[in-house]
Amino acid sequence: MGVPSVPPAATAPDPGGTTLAVLLIGPAGAGKTSVAKYWADHRRVPTAHISLDDVREWVRSGFADPQSGWNDNSEAQYRLARRTCGFAARNFLANGISCILDDAVFPDRPVVGLGGWKRHVGPGLLPVVLLPGLDIVLERNAERSGNRRLTDEEVARIHGRMAGWYGSGLPIIDNSQLDVPETARVLDDVLARSIASPPQW
Repeated sequence: MGVPSVPPAATAPDPGGTTLAVLLIGPAGAGKTSVAKYWADHRRVPTAHISLDDVREWVRSGFADPQSGWNDNSEAQYRLARRTCGFAARNFLANGISCILDDAVFPDRPVVGLGGWKRHVGPGLLPVVLLPGLDIVLERNAERSGNRRLTDEEVARIHGRMAGWYGSGLPIIDNSQLDVPETARVLDDVLARSIASPPQW
């Protein structure tokens, strides 16, 4: 008699060795970029970090700075950056390379937000929300410099809109008390659950 096998459902998927496309959502100062970089650096399989902000800032002359107010130019620049990131993600995935993208996607704009990312990357994209408390986000934003630093009022407004993700069915990580490595470990746990039972979005 052989050793009884464990039913597949009883074994949690291992996100560390799987080719994945992850979208890390959160407000400015949530730690998205730091967590995404760390997570990509510490996986067993090749993984790319695709930063929407970095791609947006490829535009030099004529750069539409969102700090100076949201307008048609900044909207067009974000749209183009998202499409460019989506194209890069599909390219990486087609070559067996995982990717993690980070973006401040709002729950009240589903067409340009999650719907856009799903169109750009594909239906296998796994969205996860990183949402620490407002005090933490304000503290982290204060440490930023250049055009990535926003006013306290803008940070509070964005954070308030992000609270709309509660009740959406997407996994949410409150990393207020977690450092970057701890948050990356929680992200792996969340992704293992998402692979086993994909969120409806």
